[in-house]
Amino acid sequence: MPQNQVFRLLVEGVTDYAIFMLDPQGRVASWNPGAARLKGYTREEILGHHLSVFYPREAVDRQWPQHELEVAAREGRFEDEGWRVRKDGSLFWANVVITALRDESGRLQGFAKITRDLTERRAHEERLRESDENFRLLLEGVEEYAIFLLDPEGRVTSWNAGAQRITGYAAEEIIGHSFERFFTPSDVAAGHPATELRQAMLNRRSEDRGWRLRKDGSRFWAEAMVTSLRDDKGRMRGFAKVVRDLSDRKRMESLEEQGRHLTEFLAMLAHELRNPLAPIRNALAIIAASEQGSKRVKWSREVIERQTDHLTRLVDDLLDVSRITRGKLRMQTSLVDFNMTLQRAIESSRPLIDKRGHRLHVGAPSEPVMVNGDMTRLTQVASNLINNAAKYTPEGGDIWVEVVARGGDAVLRVRDNGVGIPSHMVENIFDLFAQGERTLDRSEGGLGIGLTLARRIVALHGGSIAARSAGPGTGSEFTVTLPRLDLEATEVNPAIRVAHAPNGAPKRYVLVVDDNTDAANSIGMLLRMHGQEVDIETLGAGAIERLRKRRPDVMLLDIGLPDVSGYEVAREARLVPDGDRIRIFALTGYGAEDDRRRSLEEGFDGHLVKPIAPADLVRLIADPESGA
Repeated sequence: MPQNQVFRLLVEGVTDYAIFMLDPQGRVASWNPGAARLKGYTREEILGHHLSVFYPREAVDRQWPQHELEVAAREGRFEDEGWRVRKDGSLFWANVVITALRDESGRLQGFAKITRDLTERRAHEERLRESDENFRLLLEGVEEYAIFLLDPEGRVTSWNAGAQRITGYAAEEIIGHSFERFFTPSDVAAGHPATELRQAMLNRRSEDRGWRLRKDGSRFWAEAMVTSLRDDKGRMRGFAKVVRDLSDRKRMESLEEQGRHLTEFLAMLAHELRNPLAPIRNALAIIAASEQGSKRVKWSREVIERQTDHLTRLVDDLLDVSRITRGKLRMQTSLVDFNMTLQRAIESSRPLIDKRGHRLHVGAPSEPVMVNGDMTRLTQVASNLINNAAKYTPEGGDIWVEVVARGGDAVLRVRDNGVGIPSHMVENIFDLFAQGERTLDRSEGGLGIGLTLARRIVALHGGSIAARSAGPGTGSEFTVTLPRLDLEATEVNPAIRVAHAPNGAPKRYVLVVDDNTDAANSIGMLLRMHGQEVDIETLGAGAIERLRKRRPDVMLLDIGLPDVSGYEVAREARLVPDGDRIRIFALTGYGAEDDRRRSLEEGFDGHLVKPIAPADLVRLIADPESGA
């Protein structure tokens, strides 16, 4: 078959492209099926007509078709994209390529023109452009919030006007840099930026308040939320961060000074209260273990136990409020079964429920409902809600508690048929010191800060808490929602720490060092009753001398000793033969975040805050590897 016939068959077989010839003046000289389909003209209708028939009127008026031919004749080829016209007058977006055809002597014989319909691609690109533009205008219009994106390593990839106003950085100054530069040096050293991203990865979002830095080095008090971004396959793509400037400079400076004095006072108050509480608790445990005394003695002991527990909770709540006001409330997270949290909370609240004669209805799934959380703090939330239900429900009432797995969430519900919540209180029931109506004798007790703590703890876990009530006398319902973990995902994620239970209770040699003789002696008696060997020292020098004679398995060490500090005693302990095998636990009334951090930095294996529950102390000595 001749080559020209093969070429003709090839062109005639193409239906997705308009392929046709033009004479040197631009008149149509050939027409393939693709051209007929794309432009709507038959061969007989279009042959001999000028190519300008395919162009909109405004293009013809500015002689664009002639321009295309001139460029193609001069340069050999012309390519363009633009609107073209079909026979029926409709427009389509076309990609056009015109090639000049010359004979062996170089004389122009005409042009080859190929046209492709790109209308759908153009429409898609336009929709994307409009969407991107609308999103950009939305973000650029927000000036009260800094809204920007981070890549998976924490580098800034976008920047809005609000971010520039709050931080002082222009987009070209910050994009590509790590978001760590907004944190204070101490927060960077403590790993807070990495923790913020880690919590967002595990809990879908993280929330925090604290000092941040502007470009000029000045500080502002920020409320920040980080949300992890994943594609449809669950792969991490980065983070979205929203920051709000909550600082009023003069007001914040005043509050900071007041807060510092309040914190110092509360820490000292807690220390002074915890010192006497510790031996009281230990003495009560010893009395209970002896199983001797009259019913009147037993009744008295139980009264003291309840009131000691109540006083301990009040001290802990006061310290937690201090941490909230300073943005220092931190979580020690691990893999937690939400069902176990509920069981522990019920054990804690059972005495109050039984005392008031309530009927408790418990619902929980048979399978674990796993979350990434702080077991102690989550138990505190659940216990707080159950205790509130018991307090504000008349004697003989009903309380319903349940844990359910709902999609990607773990949900705790606590409901009662008690006094309910007035409609004007539902909105601010979680505010600090907010309380419902109460009797003159304050029989319900408390400081009005429990729900504030609960909300903050839940928020730090990436969850939410809500209250609902139809009004006075109709009961109340509280719902806690946390991100639920996929067990298969957690098994391969080394960032999630799993807590393990003790494995036994062998006999150990314990050295107790505390200048409070009542506290030291009561701990010694309690541990001896559980089969442990105990020695007691009230001075640091005596403890150091004893360490050189015999190495203990476990040392419970008070920090504030009258002669030398507990830190110095701990350092000396590590110097004795096999001193690295001693499990050293700080036993102190100071429980602030800085106190705990310093204990670990000084080589302690754990930090115990007085008064530690006797049962917890016994378990710790039985399995000191579990930590504190």
